[in-house]
Amino acid sequence: MGLFTSINIAATGMSVERLRGDVISNNIANATTTRTQEGGPYRKQSVVIEPIASEHPTWRLPFVNVDQDNGPGKGVRVREIVKDTEQGRMVYDPDHPDAIKSGPNKGYVEYPNVNIVNEMVDMISANRAYEANSSVIQGSKEMFAAALQIGQ
Repeated sequence: MGLFTSINIAATGMSVERLRGDVISNNIANATTTRTQEGGPYRKQSVVIEPIASEHPTWRLPFVNVDQDNGPGKGVRVREIVKDTEQGRMVYDPDHPDAIKSGPNKGYVEYPNVNIVNEMVDMISANRAYEANSSVIQGSKEMFAAALQIGQ
């Protein structure tokens, strides 16, 4: 394991959490958007995260299953950003320009499937995960500084 491995792993986590925060902010900003370029209301987006596995691990943890895992990994990355397909809430407002013109839902407007409370909880989670990764980097820097002092 290299000298800067812990910093690199924490940096990937910070990068993912920053993007996650951006996506959550976008969801909150569009919580009332009833018309998008694709047509229809805004759809909530979510970040799908996956680990970056080490192809050639240099060491193994005692609890790693050798048959199923190839080492501690190299951090995380975003696999994709997906749009939620769940229908949004329907509100009766026949005067709204995006109201449904015909059919059984005539006069209803479909609003985005964004729940502000859930988004705020996710934002707090992303911020805390970002801060935790930042603390790992700070701790690594302090550990390296102490190691340099010992070597003097």
